[in-house]
Amino acid sequence: MNFETITYGVADNVASLRLNNPSGANAVTPLFSSELRAAMLEAHVDDMVRAVCVTAEGKVFCAGGDLKLFAGEGANVGRVASDMLTDYHGALYRMNAMPKPVVAGIGGTAGGAGMSLMAAFDLVVASENAKFIMAYTNAGVTPDGTSTYFLARHVGVRRALDLVLNNRMLTASEAEEWGLVNRVVPPGEADAAALEMAKKLAAGPGFALGQAKKLVYQGFDSTLPEAGEREAEVFLAASTHPDGLEGIAAFASKRAPVFNQG
Repeated sequence: MNFETITYGVADNVASLRLNNPSGANAVTPLFSSELRAAMLEAHVDDMVRAVCVTAEGKVFCAGGDLKLFAGEGANVGRVASDMLTDYHGALYRMNAMPKPVVAGIGGTAGGAGMSLMAAFDLVVASENAKFIMAYTNAGVTPDGTSTYFLARHVGVRRALDLVLNNRMLTASEAEEWGLVNRVVPPGEADAAALEMAKKLAAGPGFALGQAKKLVYQGFDSTLPEAGEREAEVFLAASTHPDGLEGIAAFASKRAPVFNQG
């Protein structure tokens, strides 16, 4: 697929999506939002894709919404923002719904809608020099990019409020300690580490990984019995799936499993 603000390609069953507007700090714009939504849809429906890796070109992962663009719209800003958020949120809904793990490599700053994007990924690898800040209320606006759904789930309500109201900036190590980041690696290594993780996941039991992702997210909005019943139903489906049969047989035979055969 050909885009202007991102690059997209598939290799080794991994869809690699790279934010590619470094001169514009990879900001969230109407065009970017539309292209991100299209790329996430493509990754979702492509049976060759078993994991997704998101990285960014340049020193800034994503600076958030393009406020200069909004300022230039004057009284029309509401319509422009509404259209943009329809696509941006649609991209994140699709990313969360797809039964494939999405791994991000963050080598620089993620701010505003860029931090919201970071919070929505399934797994995050960050370089030691990465920084994270919400920044919305500094500009007199409120959070978007689904951050009010994900942020408190990762860090808790009081820490989320600290990030949103005080615009506290987190280093990569602080973000890892708070639960926003899964791994911290030396500068310049986040992209490669994220891709390595995505390739490992892509080689794993696709059905089980996709369903496990779904179970974890659904568990937040479920009662205990609902979660337990859902787990039982999905476990039975996974255990009779070709990957499950292979994994069980491999474990019993003390050999390495070969997944994604059917």
